Amino acid sequence: MDNEQPIIELRGVTKAFGRQLVLDEIDLKVARGRNTVIIGRSGTGKSVLLKHIVGLLRPQRGEVFYEGQRIDNLGERALVPIRRQIGFVFQLNALFDSKTVIENVAFPMTENSTVRLDRRQIHDLARKCLSMVGLAEFEHKRPAELSGGEKKRVALARAIALDPPPKVILYDEPTAGLDPQRSDVINKLIRQLQEQVHVTSIVVTHDMKTAAEVGDQVLMLWNGRFIADGTSKELLNTKEPHVRRFVEGLAEPGDILTLTA
Repeated sequence: MDNEQPIIELRGVTKAFGRQLVLDEIDLKVARGRNTVIIGRSGTGKSVLLKHIVGLLRPQRGEVFYEGQRIDNLGERALVPIRRQIGFVFQLNALFDSKTVIENVAFPMTENSTVRLDRRQIHDLARKCLSMVGLAEFEHKRPAELSGGEKKRVALARAIALDPPPKVILYDEPTAGLDPQRSDVINKLIRQLQEQVHVTSIVVTHDMKTAAEVGDQVLMLWNGRFIADGTSKELLNTKEPHVRRFVEGLAEPGDILTLTA
């Protein structure tokens, strides 16, 4: 990253829910134009971290910065222009069943009163985004008619359907529930958007294949802190025991139950 200012930075971010400490003085710098992947077990706070970046959650301690501006202390109205620069691909896609594919993709633009586009322009941009994810012929279908992989691609098209395009996309488990081939399609799309739209991505995933294919930087979250930070190759070769067991798909010793007759 050299001396370039990170597009997103977390400084000492701490978050607890009741007695459960989820993020423990997290520091993170996200380099502009790169793909940052965060891996870790379920319930370790990966999605919680993403929600702090867009202000859906606020830290109990620490600070969150976007483009050098502190944002965790901003009110909802002041956060609106920040959120317009960040696309979010939710784990469960969050599509509207009652709307067609093109209406789902167009929704962020139709709801954003500051975007000076008429209905035709909005739908033209939505069609362009659908074409980018290989769904140009699907605009009149409804989510119930789509496969899991197709729903993921619609959610991705919606995340980039902004004018101007988003600077950052947050992906929450983008390949969850998909077979290996459809997962590969999503991984390639994430790389394609980085190369064609020059978007910065933060990807939360359990899938080491996704981490290896899309990640320029890979971090592992464990007990509220990052215990690894490097390339996917470096994490695969690490001797840190928790990281090794995670990347090899091995249970932690405390996870193994003794079965008795």
